[in-house]
Amino acid sequence: MKISILTLGCKVNSYESDSIAYALKQNGHEVEQDFSVSDLYIINTCAVTAEAEKKSRQMIARCLKYNQNAKVIICGCASQNNAEQFKRDNVVYITGVYGKGKIANILDKVGVFVEELKLDYEDDLYPTFSKTRSYIKIQDGCNNFCSYCIIPYLRGRSRSRSLESVYDEVKRACEKTKEVVLTGINVSDYRVDGELALTKLIEKLQDIENLRLRFGSLEVNVVTDEFLTACKNLKGFCPHFHLSLQSGCDETLKAMNRKYNTELYYQKVELIRKYFENAAITTDLIVGFPTESEEQFEKTLLFIDKVKFSDMHIFAYSSRKGTVAGKLKQLEPGIIKARLERANQICNKNKKAYLDSFIGKTVSLLVEEEKEGAFVGYDKNYNKIHTTDRCELDSIYEVVIN
Repeated sequence: MKISILTLGCKVNSYESDSIAYALKQNGHEVEQDFSVSDLYIINTCAVTAEAEKKSRQMIARCLKYNQNAKVIICGCASQNNAEQFKRDNVVYITGVYGKGKIANILDKVGVFVEELKLDYEDDLYPTFSKTRSYIKIQDGCNNFCSYCIIPYLRGRSRSRSLESVYDEVKRACEKTKEVVLTGINVSDYRVDGELALTKLIEKLQDIENLRLRFGSLEVNVVTDEFLTACKNLKGFCPHFHLSLQSGCDETLKAMNRKYNTELYYQKVELIRKYFENAAITTDLIVGFPTESEEQFEKTLLFIDKVKFSDMHIFAYSSRKGTVAGKLKQLEPGIIKARLERANQICNKNKKAYLDSFIGKTVSLLVEEEKEGAFVGYDKNYNKIHTTDRCELDSIYEVVIN
C-alpha cells in the first residue's frame, strides 16, 4: 500500500512520525513523508496554537486533492484535544497521542480510539535515522502547567525514557547519522529514578564515537556548572542553547506561571557564555499575552536587547480553551501586530551582529543540500552557512566564514 505521513508541530511529533514510517516500511508498505498520490494518509496533528489545530483540520482536504478516494488516519495532540473536529468522510480512524507505535498494525481498524493519558513512558517507537540529522525523543509530557499552554493536558505528566534505551538509540543513530538532537516535550525534566538526570545522560553518552549532539528546547533550571561541564567534555557537543523565555518582564512571567524571573534567566545566560564564549542562545517569545501592558512589553524589549539572542522565535499569543489564560480578555490584534514588528526589529539586529562575529572564523559545517549553485547546511551553533566549495551531501567540512 502507498502511504503518506503528514506531520505538524514539534520535533517530538517528527520523531513519532519517523517511527510510524519505519514500522510501516517493515510491514512492506511504500511510505512517503510528504504530499503524494497515496492510498492512505496519516496526519500527525498539533494543538499548540489555535492556528496549528486549524491547519491540522485543513490537512485532510489537502490530502484528498491527491486522491479523493483515499482513507485518512488522524493522530496527535489536536485529536487528543477534540476528536470530533476530525469526523468527516474518508477519515476512518482517529486516535490521540498514545499508541502511535501501533498504527502500522491497525490499518484496517475503524472508529475513534483516543486513550486516557498515561503515567509511563511509551518506549515502542523506533525511527528511521536520517543521514544528516536525527531526532531522538528522551522524554514526554510536562508538569509545568504554564497558564497559556494546553500541552500538559494533551501530552500528560512528565515521564522519561530509560538511560539505557536512550544510549542504545543514540549509539545506533551514530552509525548512520551525522548529528543527533535530543528532544522531548520538556527535555530539562529528563529524570532517572525520580531525579533530574540530563547531566548524567550527557556523561553516559561521552564514549559514543562520532557523536555530534545538540538539544531541543531547554529550561533555565537545567543550566548549572555540572551540566555545562558535562557538555564541555562531550567532544561533539554543539553549543546551541534554545533557552525558553516567553517574556522579558517579571510581571508577565508570573502571570504566565513561569518558574523563573529575568534576573535568574540572565544569570543562566551569563553562565552559558562563561563555558562557551560564542554560544548560540536562541529563544521563544510570546507577544500579546492578555495581561501584558505596554509598559511590560517595553521591559521585554529592553531585556531581549540586553541578552542579545542569536535568533528568536517570536509569535503572537494564541488563546487555548481549557487553560487559565484562555479565560482572560484578549488584546486587540492591531496592538499585537505592532508589538511583533518591534520585537522582530530587535531580533534581526542582534541576529546580524551575532552572525557578523563569525567572519574570519573556521566553523564545522554539516552540508544538507545543494541549492542555486551553493552547498547549504548548519554549523555547530546552528548558523545557516552557504559555500560555493564543492561538497558531498551529509558530510562535515571545516569552512572559513567571509
